[in-house]
Amino acid sequence: MRTMTKAKKIAALVSGSSDEVEAAFYESLQNGDLERLMACWADEDEVVCVHPGGPRMIGLGAIRSAFEAMFNNGSIRVRPEGVRKIEALGSAVHSVRERIEILTPDGPMDAVVIATNVYHKTAQGWRMVAHHAGPGSAREPHDITENAPVLH
Repeated sequence: MRTMTKAKKIAALVSGSSDEVEAAFYESLQNGDLERLMACWADEDEVVCVHPGGPRMIGLGAIRSAFEAMFNNGSIRVRPEGVRKIEALGSAVHSVRERIEILTPDGPMDAVVIATNVYHKTAQGWRMVAHHAGPGSAREPHDITENAPVLH
């Protein structure tokens, strides 16, 4: 009788829509749960992750190592806000405003990071294939929803 590995059991729990996988991703960050976080990712060689101001990490090994190093300092206090989504033909792209608590010499402070999360529907269900987060800001950037005039 074969038993499922811990990672496969956790991956089985991460299912449903791209929204549910995204919720599991952010909960994993907040709880410092590396196994559950990695279960959100597609089992593909070309998955990619970019942390604010950091290099591009390609592949599950590089991504796992980066999050493991981050979790060595504790969980990440992050709350997703203002999610905008596009979903079509087995892919979903989420633009997320991440509110992250950072420690400064003056105490905890919120920073805002803009992230793009890309999901594909795989044989295992929806899974993340890319997470790209840009450098944060101490003040909240406003969304621009109308086209600005272009000067020629």
